[in-house]
Amino acid sequence: MSPSDGDNSEHAVIFPRKIRSFVRREGRMSKRQAVAYDSLFSHYGLSYNAQLLDFDALFGRAAPIILEIGFGMGDTLAAMAIKKPDTNYLGIEVHRPGIGNLLATIDEKRINNIRIFCHDAVEVLEHMIGDQSLDGIQIFFPDPWPKKRHHKRRLIQPSFITLLVQKLKSDGILHIATDWENYAQWIEDTMAISGYFSRLPDNTPHQRPTTKFEKRGRQLGHGVWEMIYVRKAGG
Repeated sequence: MSPSDGDNSEHAVIFPRKIRSFVRREGRMSKRQAVAYDSLFSHYGLSYNAQLLDFDALFGRAAPIILEIGFGMGDTLAAMAIKKPDTNYLGIEVHRPGIGNLLATIDEKRINNIRIFCHDAVEVLEHMIGDQSLDGIQIFFPDPWPKKRHHKRRLIQPSFITLLVQKLKSDGILHIATDWENYAQWIEDTMAISGYFSRLPDNTPHQRPTTKFEKRGRQLGHGVWEMIYVRKAGG
């Protein structure tokens, strides 16, 4: 968890030439993670091939589809999938140790309703996710890129929000959380400009489990900004 950069003086929205959902910062995999990645990705992992996914065929059933972009170590995604076995979850992450960790958890806890991409989320959304096919999208603690000169690298940009709108069903939920106050204001401004979403009240109940890093940050006095939006019908 990282503290807010405390800079609320600049909320200009920048249109980047090409959004990428990640910067690869690969770490070493533990033995548990490596074994899970090597043995389980072929079963739970998905390859990028620029063809639309058939969710019913992929999961072997028709059920609501929730997409998590940047699931980190996968603890939150696994906990949500266990709590809601009647919902199908699609996770996107490029950090292989995190993917290996989630795969190991899937195996240990016998989770059957998660499938995983190791690829750029923008390309997956553009070419493999059908329009108005997602019931929800969750983005928890994306890289805040706190320095002003790096704001153009932030994931939450107008063009990215437009892409999410295309993929969400009417009344679909977009749930974003950040522990950087400046980024929270950036997100609020960007979402307001888009005009496609209505924000739910701050006291709206949500199902996001608290991670160990978040708990540690809260103990240090770090804030967390939870923003839940509903896609406007016909938007």
